[in-house]
Amino acid sequence: MRKIRKGDEIVVIAGKDKGKRGTVTQRVDDFHVIVEGVNVAKKHAKPNPMKGVTGGIVDKLMPIHQSNVSLVDVATNKASRVSIKAEEGKRVRVLKSSGAVVGA
Repeated sequence: MRKIRKGDEIVVIAGKDKGKRGTVTQRVDDFHVIVEGVNVAKKHAKPNPMKGVTGGIVDKLMPIHQSNVSLVDVATNKASRVSIKAEEGKRVRVLKSSGAVVGA
């Protein structure tokens, strides 16, 4: 079970974007996530008239390692670690700081 999923509200805890908040928009692989407004890079795009793409410098969301992000505890509005516990025969994600179940 993955501790960080698509749609989770996170805060960046390490790197150049430390302190920024956002929502996970995509899981790239087992270790990387894409977060809106975080780790934005400038990329040079070639024009492609067949696809209707104009050329120039565009902003592109780049993946960030999941170890550099942490879930936001809604009660305290701070970063919190996540554990996985079995409740009523199902595995659920639980915040370490408050004990609240995530996504329920």
